[in-house]
Amino acid sequence: MGHAKENAEFVSLNVSVLTVSDTRTEETDTSGHALVDRLKEAGHQLYAKAIVKDDVYQIRSILSQWVADSQTHVVLVTGGTGFTSRDSTPEAVTPLFDKVVEGYGELFRQKSALDIGSSTIQSRAVAGIANNTVIFCMPGSPNACKTAWDEIILEQLDARHRPCNFVAMVLAKVATESPVITASGTRS
Repeated sequence: MGHAKENAEFVSLNVSVLTVSDTRTEETDTSGHALVDRLKEAGHQLYAKAIVKDDVYQIRSILSQWVADSQTHVVLVTGGTGFTSRDSTPEAVTPLFDKVVEGYGELFRQKSALDIGSSTIQSRAVAGIANNTVIFCMPGSPNACKTAWDEIILEQLDARHRPCNFVAMVLAKVATESPVITASGTRS
């Protein structure tokens, strides 16, 4: 997390969106589409989008690929954060975290309480950092996605937001990527 400079300028980030659902399709993925619309409206780039069954290993597989990709700065995960037997997003994602962003889940539930009251305790919204990629997980309803983006994530992905945001950290991922050494010994 970096402290924002007073004269900071907006930086467009590459954001990937993962919808965790056993039933949604690209046509019915209202939550994923809400996040895509919002990130584009904010000036960020949609880097990748996928829908995956609510399965720990399938979720981890996609996230691991995205986190390993130096061009993926942010991942937004919608769905699978409740308490049903099929909700497994937190179990899939948290082992990948190098650091947990504990304040995200706390703030999300605080903001959600204004709309859904005590039902917010059933949200297991989590966030963390994996390989300098920030991952935000939120419930699968379009309203929950709007709350997470509009009231928390938008500012944290804006280099101008003070006193701090995640932009410098996620951009450091590209700067610290190791060069690839080819068979001839040259760097690429």
